[in-house]
Amino acid sequence: MNTLLFIRHAETDMAGRFCGHTDPPVNERGHRQIEKLLETLKNESIDAIYTSDLKRAVTTAEAIATVFELKLTQVTTLREIYFGDWEGLTWKEIEARDAAYARNWSEAYPQLPPPGGEPFASFQSRIMTEVRQLLTMADQKCIAIVTHAGVMRVVLRAFSGVDEATAWERTKMYCSSFRYTHGMIQ
Repeated sequence: MNTLLFIRHAETDMAGRFCGHTDPPVNERGHRQIEKLLETLKNESIDAIYTSDLKRAVTTAEAIATVFELKLTQVTTLREIYFGDWEGLTWKEIEARDAAYARNWSEAYPQLPPPGGEPFASFQSRIMTEVRQLLTMADQKCIAIVTHAGVMRVVLRAFSGVDEATAWERTKMYCSSFRYTHGMIQ
């Protein structure tokens, strides 16, 4: 069966901020999360690893690649959504900058992008195009995809039809994962 194993990257010092395309390294707690992740993956059969090209995902993917003795492929299209002017900010800082726009964004999400940011429809299209390509490439194999929470939420909603709150809950933990196999999310 064609299987995609989605894995969220480990934690960085930007936890709690709109990180998007900002590229911080994994922090100390994140390295411990990777160790725990590797323990949970030890009985997996992974044939290939694809990762976002951002450091936090690459570091997580490199650890998996080392254990499974696989080459990893970095793919820019697996990046998180770009938050534009909000990159690196907390929600409190965003509200302080422009409370009216922040409120409008919250109410109109996902139709209204952050200032200078990537429109959600473009992000969703980018992700689903790449994921469908990877699913085709899986060809009776398991491909691990190390990526970001937003990417994983798009996939969960598209493939399993869960609501935003459920998708958020399933992806909020660093190094969380889920599997997509032949039409089913596990």
